[in-house]
Amino acid sequence: MPFIRVFGTHFAKPRRKQYILDNFKKNKIMKKFFFLSLLTAILFNFQAGAQADKSKRPSPPAADSATTTSGLKIKVEYSQPSVKGRTMGKDIAPYGKVWRTGANEATTFEISKDAMVQGKKLPAGKYGLYTIPGEKEWTIIFNKTWKQWGTNYTEGDDALRVTAVPAKADKAYEQMMIDVDQSGAVTLSWADTQVKFDVK
Repeated sequence: MPFIRVFGTHFAKPRRKQYILDNFKKNKIMKKFFFLSLLTAILFNFQAGAQADKSKRPSPPAADSATTTSGLKIKVEYSQPSVKGRTMGKDIAPYGKVWRTGANEATTFEISKDAMVQGKKLPAGKYGLYTIPGEKEWTIIFNKTWKQWGTNYTEGDDALRVTAVPAKADKAYEQMMIDVDQSGAVTLSWADTQVKFDVK
């Protein structure tokens, strides 16, 4: 009987010690997993919040609207990129290429009823506003797909294309601006360039 007790005692201690060690390791792993999960959740929420608050973007959102004397409501929503020492037509708004006319999501152009843009008919609705800049002429594009990232342009979805003549701006515009006037004039100003088209 003593032999059995001694034999049992001899093996009980290592088993208990191993059990404690295993539990310690398991708890350590669980704590590490919990900490990493918590950290991931915090980072995710921070990023989601930053994206939701578009005003903190390098190219913040902007909008302008007006109602003409004929009752036509015109609204433009866009993001404002900055020049940052770059050259118009080369580094920014490159000549001869389709440009999103802003930054981030597609710039949108909305009219409350059918209108004439530069003398051409455009049905009432909301459009993606794109342009093809040029030294002597700009092409203004109204695209049927507006709810998308600005670089996702499909020519086949164009509703209308018109042209406008660029002019030298009255001052240097660091941030791009689009102004909608009650006369129906829509003016894009950026760097040393201004482009205007008429909506009637």
